[in-house]
Amino acid sequence: MIYREIGNTGKKASIIGLGCEHLDCKPYDQVKSTIDAAIANGINIYDIFMPGKEVRENLSKAFGSRRKDIMIQGHIGSSNAGQQYDISRDMPTVRRFFEEHLRLCGGYIDFGMLFFIDSEDDYKNVFETGIADYALKLKEKGDILHIGFSSHNPVMAIKAVNTNLPEIMMFSINPAFDIIPTGESIFPHLENGFNADSLTAVEPKRAELYRLCEQKKVGITVMKALGAGKLISPEHTPFSKALTVAQCIHYALSRPAVVSVLPGCKTPEEILDTVKYLELDEAERDYTGILSSIRGGLQGNCLYCSHCQPCPSQIDIAAVNKYLDIAKLDTANIPPSIRSHYQNLDHKGDECTECGSCETRCPFGVTIIENMKSAHKYLG
Repeated sequence: MIYREIGNTGKKASIIGLGCEHLDCKPYDQVKSTIDAAIANGINIYDIFMPGKEVRENLSKAFGSRRKDIMIQGHIGSSNAGQQYDISRDMPTVRRFFEEHLRLCGGYIDFGMLFFIDSEDDYKNVFETGIADYALKLKEKGDILHIGFSSHNPVMAIKAVNTNLPEIMMFSINPAFDIIPTGESIFPHLENGFNADSLTAVEPKRAELYRLCEQKKVGITVMKALGAGKLISPEHTPFSKALTVAQCIHYALSRPAVVSVLPGCKTPEEILDTVKYLELDEAERDYTGILSSIRGGLQGNCLYCSHCQPCPSQIDIAAVNKYLDIAKLDTANIPPSIRSHYQNLDHKGDECTECGSCETRCPFGVTIIENMKSAHKYLG
């Protein structure tokens, strides 16, 4: 397994985690065998948003004495109304469900996630009421170790990140979502399939969100990396052909600030199939050939795929482009950490000889030579 730093938390997450939703309503033996397989393969981060008592009890029992070796995302505001999952902003209800979660998970939750910040009302009802204060008090007491939130809306996620409260964010990332037009909900696509005709350009707010998280050291964990399975389905994919699970994982992991992808496995066999990603070579993980089937809208956008390598000057072009993109969020106030990351590269933008070999290989027509100059202008 490979592990990545989670922002400024001092913790590291396995690049493949586990979303536990599909273990709900499964018998304990299946839950236990799936968790055993995940832990045996180095998976150390688990998302438990489900408010049902039985699934939380089953997961807690399956973790057992290994609880100290893993990290849990538990959600503040996830509730159960009439046996249906729901979102609650009622403080007594929020407190009741979350504190039961605390008890079942050994008395603490690693990441207390403010649940479902998808609209202005969600934002106001969390950050402008007692719920955010409740999370802060939980952290002060050590009941949660870090504060995070979950969202599917890049505009609202940017607003939440800019409060400087969250240290981690759970967000829906896949190649199709990243090119859904601004203001369009992802949920109809999850339910009915993707409208390929509407997917034409990198959604700028999503790109801004990932760069902002990198800038502010907010780690991202990824949900819906497979688009509810539609991206790996020949029938439902909006691209020229279906992506593989590995390609979807690789795409998400190549976004700035992403630390872990959390697919929803429900059997040991699905865990083993997922972690095969670690054994694949770059060609088997590569998603660019499929994404380039989207008409022209991806042109000029660096997707950090490293097809431009190798560089004769040994510049890590994808890394330079990533730091440049983050710097461009606010060139007057570039974070010292981003400047430091750039300056610690073995080879920097000013070493570009303008040979053009990178630009001939880039699937998306990125102006790499110009970017190398700009990177050194802002970060050198």
